Amino acid sequence: MSHPEVISAALGRRRKPDEPASWDERLAALRYVPALFRLIWETHRGYAASMVVLRVLRSFVPVATFWVGKLILDSVIAAKAGHGTLTQLWRYLVLEVAIVLVGEILARASSLIESLLGDLFSNSMSVRLMEHAAKLDLAQFEDPEFYDHLERARRQTVGRIALLTLLLSLAQDALTLLTLAGALIAYSPWLLLLLAVAVVPSFLGETHFASLGYSLLFRWTPERRRLDYLRYVGASDKTAKEVQMFGLAPWITERYATLSQRFYEENRNLSIRRGAVSALLSILGTVGYYAAYVIILLHAVRGEITIGMLTFLAASFGRGRDVIQSILLSASNVFEQALYLRDLFVFLDMQPTIESPPNARKVPDRIASGFVFENVGFRYPGSERWAVRNVDMTLEPGERVALVGENGAGKTTITKLLARLYDPTEGRITLDGLDLREYDLASLRHAIAVIFQDFVRYDMRFDENIGVGEIEAVRSDLDNGDGTPASITIAAENSLAASLLPRFTKGYKQMLGRRFDEGVDLSGGEWQKIALARAYMRDAQVLILDEPTAALDARAEYEVFLRFSELVAGRMAILISHRFSTVRMADRIIVLRHGSVEEQGSHEELLESHGLYEELFTMQAAGYR
Repeated sequence: MSHPEVISAALGRRRKPDEPASWDERLAALRYVPALFRLIWETHRGYAASMVVLRVLRSFVPVATFWVGKLILDSVIAAKAGHGTLTQLWRYLVLEVAIVLVGEILARASSLIESLLGDLFSNSMSVRLMEHAAKLDLAQFEDPEFYDHLERARRQTVGRIALLTLLLSLAQDALTLLTLAGALIAYSPWLLLLLAVAVVPSFLGETHFASLGYSLLFRWTPERRRLDYLRYVGASDKTAKEVQMFGLAPWITERYATLSQRFYEENRNLSIRRGAVSALLSILGTVGYYAAYVIILLHAVRGEITIGMLTFLAASFGRGRDVIQSILLSASNVFEQALYLRDLFVFLDMQPTIESPPNARKVPDRIASGFVFENVGFRYPGSERWAVRNVDMTLEPGERVALVGENGAGKTTITKLLARLYDPTEGRITLDGLDLREYDLASLRHAIAVIFQDFVRYDMRFDENIGVGEIEAVRSDLDNGDGTPASITIAAENSLAASLLPRFTKGYKQMLGRRFDEGVDLSGGEWQKIALARAYMRDAQVLILDEPTAALDARAEYEVFLRFSELVAGRMAILISHRFSTVRMADRIIVLRHGSVEEQGSHEELLESHGLYEELFTMQAAGYR
């Protein structure tokens, strides 16, 4: 099942944009709550157990306080009438103070534990999201619908502990209600029924508008991502030059203001409707409360209950009304939060399609016959155009192959297929005669060192920027900060990145980029030398360089390729470049046109064939005359 199908299956039928979640959807979303409990329990069992215990203890505080208050009032009246002693009164007062103090301590302890657990859970879920995202396919990251789910999942990592707090509060209120209900039922069962009837309309109204609020945020996920992007473009060091030179600020800020105003207006209209309806429904609840209160007062006037019992029943009734309303509103919020929780688990349930098969083979330490493309075709997800089609080519051990062609010819796509970042739509790729899908994915990718044209410029230290090329081998040295591993210094020298050291006051520990303090920004060519160093970090059998010298000057390019020729000796290498002075060093040149192999051979052979290669070479050479 493809990832769009997984998403659709998890979410059920699609709703219309303005349609609130149905009750079936809300109830179905509750199935994720036990999974949330497991995740929270695994985060910190001690904190999780403490939360439950503290909530249970707190649930008995209200009824105990009310009952002692009743005893105090009765003792005052009895003492005034000469039927009691002040000693008993003071005992009750001390007891009430003790109960209130214990309640305050329990509340503070509960708040502290829940806050600490919330921080731990947020950190744990952020790590889990990053780990899970790393397992997914590259194609999934190129799908806008996937990004919507990723965005919603990211937003839920912080807030989902609130759902547990909400559920615990609901359970605490339920226990409190049971204790209060015991007294009310003993006096008059109709009082409790009147309370429930008074608050049910409010519950239904809040539930309806909570669902509409979720639908609004769900529908606006793409626009909220666009707002985040506009904020980034309008205020980022990466875009500042063009924003200022092209005078983009008014245009960008106006687009942001217009889009954000649209969201504000929709949210405002919903909030006004919600507030108006909630006010009307709360009036009904208030009428019910005072109707019951009048009944209690009439019984007190008739002498059927003591003043202490009047106070106890009135307090219990008032608190019972608040508790029932809190329970119903909490239940409404639970349904709403469960809908958001579903977004988190929908993302975590996504599975990659490119995986290692059971009992996968390891890539041999020495590749024997190499890679073979057999009638390979590939279309990017959601596209009807073939990126490559009917590709037949080989890459033999020790051979240096250059891929040449116009933009969009499929050069980079072929390297992605070779590294199994994608699987062919048709045909197959073999390694030593076996389908690439039969090999262990991690083993395959570790055998390949690749630097893409759009390599990442990490806002990290100089040594870390190079070390990411073989991070497992150097991560302990980088984290401990004890010197610089020899593999990093050698890679920096081989790629000429070491030539940057005289500019760095902190040597290999120099922070790069402008994002953090004391960071040094670099030119495109200097960043490219660092990217090359990453490729040299790995003792890989296959080296793939996609436009490795595009940003280098002529002298640096010449020096880089002198070293490159030495370093790839005995290894397979794929080189993509638009510079024919670069591709001439290849043993074989493969020329691509419209995703298919047009011709292949050595530089001299292709010039003599008077085909596309000779045409492109002549056009480029004319520019130097």
